[in-house]
Amino acid sequence: MIQKIVCCTTPPVVTPTTVPPQRPTSLPVRSIPGGYGWPVVGPLADRLSYFWFHGPTTHFKKRIEEHKSTVFRTNMPPTFPFFTGVNSNVIAVLDCKSFAHMFDMELVEKKNILIGDFMPSTSFTGDIRVCAYLDTSEPQHTQVKKFAMEILKRSSKIWVPTVTSNLDTMWNTIESDIAKSGSVSPLIQLQKFIFNFLSLCLIGADPSKSPEVAEKGYMWLDAWLALQVLPTVNIGILQPLEEILLHSFAYPSFLVSGGYNKLAEFIEKEGQEVLELAENEFGLSKKEALHNLIFILGFNAFGGFSVFLPSIFNTLGNDKTGLQQKLRNEVKEKIGTNSLSFDSVKQLDLVNSFVYETLRLNPPVPLQYARARKDFTLSSHDSAFEIKKGELLCGFQPQVMRDEKVFDEPEKFVADRFTKEKGSELLNYLFWSNGPQTGSPTESNKQCAAKDYVTLTTSIIVAHMFQRYESLTIDSSGSISAVEKAK
Repeated sequence: MIQKIVCCTTPPVVTPTTVPPQRPTSLPVRSIPGGYGWPVVGPLADRLSYFWFHGPTTHFKKRIEEHKSTVFRTNMPPTFPFFTGVNSNVIAVLDCKSFAHMFDMELVEKKNILIGDFMPSTSFTGDIRVCAYLDTSEPQHTQVKKFAMEILKRSSKIWVPTVTSNLDTMWNTIESDIAKSGSVSPLIQLQKFIFNFLSLCLIGADPSKSPEVAEKGYMWLDAWLALQVLPTVNIGILQPLEEILLHSFAYPSFLVSGGYNKLAEFIEKEGQEVLELAENEFGLSKKEALHNLIFILGFNAFGGFSVFLPSIFNTLGNDKTGLQQKLRNEVKEKIGTNSLSFDSVKQLDLVNSFVYETLRLNPPVPLQYARARKDFTLSSHDSAFEIKKGELLCGFQPQVMRDEKVFDEPEKFVADRFTKEKGSELLNYLFWSNGPQTGSPTESNKQCAAKDYVTLTTSIIVAHMFQRYESLTIDSSGSISAVEKAK
């Protein structure tokens, strides 16, 4: 399917990599402050601070103030009691300059550390170490990353019309729900939209061919994702139940294997063309291709969009500056009622900046990890630190993206922050995609293969919204209670 439908649209253009320089440095060398505490006690204390007593944001801010440094030693969950094989010791890097070292593949490696030193069982992914857990030095990383970039390239022919047709379906349903109940959270319809268009674009598989997949596919992915990351994620439910039930042990994969296996069967049947591509052109076995595809679809794409897109609605709901009207005016002036495309939304400076600013303050993946490949000197804005081979670096992006030495008024949402020349320069420091927004995903790095597709797709979603509607009444939680059709 992905090869048969042709649409006149240009795929996102990959931009050259620009990472703030890290070496050499003339800054004073300082010993890394902080520590790990007593065995068991220190990691447990940091875990409780992170999840319970302070929450992630305050947890990191208090330690920056305590150590007078954005680089320090601490522990990151999961920890005691049932994670005996996990080393919780990390070096936190919480400013843009130190954080950028995590994308220099000469300095760091990424083997098995997607969510820290803890790695979920490969039984969640068909007993395959999928690409996200492979380091760039491993040959299979090159094979899978090239495969991922190729299916994205091929999908560009149908991407935009598939997105817009599924958006029409989503909005029709939301309008009907508003008429029935007065107010509706868009989350479920968003997730159905995300699952449908990604299945069609990435795999060439139409969920409507399986009523059960069409109805439950997104829920299967939600459960599969949740069980893998629960020990590392702050939920914010009633404590101490969260600590006892969610953060103290890893959940087994058999709890979600039923839905996962049904998805695998569906993709194996409906995505034959893509699986054959992986086998014939990239040297992957059918099993490797299948489970990497599910991970790309479910974890990378569906999971990322499911976290990020609600932030778009929440931001519009919290805005008191007339942002909706400004966005609507730009869409009306530059595109009007013409069909949307990747090329047309690139003209929308404010819409694109709005998307970038939402990513800055609400990165879909808040934590990044990298392990030192060798001894090296890491620099923050004011000091240098000696990192030893094997030490694990941890960056908390919501803090990094509030670096006051890079972003003016870093705590404030500024919709046009990334416009004009200064805004373009700031894209060098927008790291949501496992690399800078100005970077290029390649087989030799770990940057998200769909980096440009994510931002442009979100801009298409926003542009489509303001082609269809004059305004939307959205509350601070993102729920929609009224829509006014475009005139």
